[in-house]
Amino acid sequence: MTQATPSRRERILQALAMMLEEDSGKRITVSALAKQVGVTEAALYRHFPSKARMFESLIEFIEESLFARIGRILEDEHEALPRCGALLILLLGFAEKNPGLSRLLDGGVLTGETARLRVRIHQLFERLETQLKQILREAELREKRRTRLPASAAANLLLSTAEGRISQYVRSDFKRLPTEHWQAQWALLSAHLLEDRPQPA
Repeated sequence: MTQATPSRRERILQALAMMLEEDSGKRITVSALAKQVGVTEAALYRHFPSKARMFESLIEFIEESLFARIGRILEDEHEALPRCGALLILLLGFAEKNPGLSRLLDGGVLTGETARLRVRIHQLFERLETQLKQILREAELREKRRTRLPASAAANLLLSTAEGRISQYVRSDFKRLPTEHWQAQWALLSAHLLEDRPQPA
């Protein structure tokens, strides 16, 4: 998660992400994680009060990584379609490069964990959908174009398509890449997303 020598805390999170990637059918225990890191369980608890807090830190890393880059996309791109396309390929590419974290995005690995973790993942996707909706609504003001569907429905369609690709990636044990066929799929989606707003007579 950092180019410099990782701290003990970062090594714990990296080990957790690795276990999420490798142990698809197993529930991760603090004992197994401590063994992976090469420390005692007590040493883990000195850095994190609970396993839930470890998962939460990974979710925070996902949020910070995605939304920092989304901020740069909005600065660099000024039209709705390139903005939406860049946001979606960012999400898909992030999941593809971080298989363990894609299990968190998919949410299945959080079954049996504390409910607040599932809420955090839900909120992350809500933020992404809200950002897409805002981009699409701004297209009408900035570009005189509007979505063929209501902006909220169009944003939901785009994000649910990306979510489906991530779920397929996880279900295939990372064999079916989220970016596979995406260029052609995005071309089809984006071609029918916006239409010119009729000008008043």
